[in-house]
Amino acid sequence: MVVSFLMAQLGPWTRGETGFLLVLGSANISEGLRGYFTKYDCSAADINPIGGINKSDLREFLKYMAGEIELPVLAEIANAVPTAELRPTDPQQESHTQTDEDDMGMSYEELDTFGRLRKIDKCGPLAMFERLLVMWHKLDARITATKVKRFFRFYAINRHKATILTPSYHAEAYGCDDNRFDHRQILYDV
Repeated sequence: MVVSFLMAQLGPWTRGETGFLLVLGSANISEGLRGYFTKYDCSAADINPIGGINKSDLREFLKYMAGEIELPVLAEIANAVPTAELRPTDPQQESHTQTDEDDMGMSYEELDTFGRLRKIDKCGPLAMFERLLVMWHKLDARITATKVKRFFRFYAINRHKATILTPSYHAEAYGCDDNRFDHRQILYDV
């Protein structure tokens, strides 16, 4: 990101112009809520246009726009398996061996549900577990409990990162840039 900011400053200068360019962030609300970003690296930007949008809505928007403006590459992006590309691809496979959902230990859909229950419904671990028992009635209660514990553990571990998130457009009621609206502590004893 340091290089990105440097290039944003040098770009206009090399063309003999004044001013600077804005650096855009690319983390969505689910990654912010989970803490699946590097503090002061991929989370550092001037503005994050998709920081308040969940992955499901973002995918649907890209698919819609692919047909609307006849740009099929947007549908390819929407259908791609999300990966931070932290590990090299396996030459035997055509897909990445590392995926975001595997690394996070939860799906983007689960993160959307956790985010809504935590922020909108103001659920703590127990209340969230009780609600999810009904919502995910086909899932074993122990698996649901494990998922809730995992979410709150990662939320607690990474809570301090939410205080430095790049400002973003608020498209969801469960935004993860809590430092502006949520005055709960930023450090939790996990």
